[in-house]
Amino acid sequence: MIMAAAVAAKQVPLTFEAVPEEPLRMAHEPRRHDVSTHINYYKDPGDGSLPMPIVIADNTVKNERPHIPQQVTVHDVTGEEENYALDSHGFRFLRHESKLKSLQEFQDEELVKTEYYAESIQLLKDVTGASRIFIFDHKTRCGPSNWHKLGKGNRSSRGPLFRAHVDQSYDGAELVLRRWFPDEADKLIKRQFQIINIWRPIRPVAKDPLCVADATSIPDSDLVAASIIYPQDRDETWTIKPRATHRWYFKYGQRPDEVLLIKCFDSDETVPARRAPHSAFEDGEHKDGESRESIEARALVFYD
Repeated sequence: MIMAAAVAAKQVPLTFEAVPEEPLRMAHEPRRHDVSTHINYYKDPGDGSLPMPIVIADNTVKNERPHIPQQVTVHDVTGEEENYALDSHGFRFLRHESKLKSLQEFQDEELVKTEYYAESIQLLKDVTGASRIFIFDHKTRCGPSNWHKLGKGNRSSRGPLFRAHVDQSYDGAELVLRRWFPDEADKLIKRQFQIINIWRPIRPVAKDPLCVADATSIPDSDLVAASIIYPQDRDETWTIKPRATHRWYFKYGQRPDEVLLIKCFDSDETVPARRAPHSAFEDGEHKDGESRESIEARALVFYD
């Protein structure tokens, strides 16, 4: 299990030189790059059976869950980034520069946990006003598009995930909370908490970009709880059933200093956006380009 870094947000010094966190703005109206593509959704057999679990063991991810591709248009937010927010849509684009630059640096576990975790905690503190931030996981992706099909050891070549999903279901968020805070969970669960992903390109994205759905366009009835099984543990995620009214967004040519925050869970049931499904997708204009390089950090976010 990955070692986590827990830091009370108000105690974290600003240890890097960063561009001030602010919504991305353009000096003039840009030309947007909407993409007609496919999103892979869960193929529900309709018999009430649970989705086939994903099994992770021996550095291998086995994902044979049936899926069905659906034609969608993924809309480019360029020039309109500030129109999307965590509570209204479930995601937010920000301008924020990391001290780490290269893939080699982002693959250095110790450097990520000391430098990048601190940067990310400060970013989330500034954006959300949360009282406490705990980063419990991160993943670097730089492998080929077909990494799932590489067989044994494919986790070492982890690439984009081409399936609509949310990293934690509502019950799965509680599993995460109780895993990392077993002694405090009964107290913490009585207050608002969130799980937010910080997704950052390591170099500008062309091939296999990440898109995120407007949370309000996907009703809870389209969410299906699905397990990930580890040798000694389990997680629970949402897989997504298709619907023509889902709305998908991305930022074309997203750069390393353009961060995407994705809300995976919010215990506040009154906000419009409690979770935002997301997925990699193919942009036909760049399908033969170099593999995408990105990092995602996952954080528990607590409020007094």
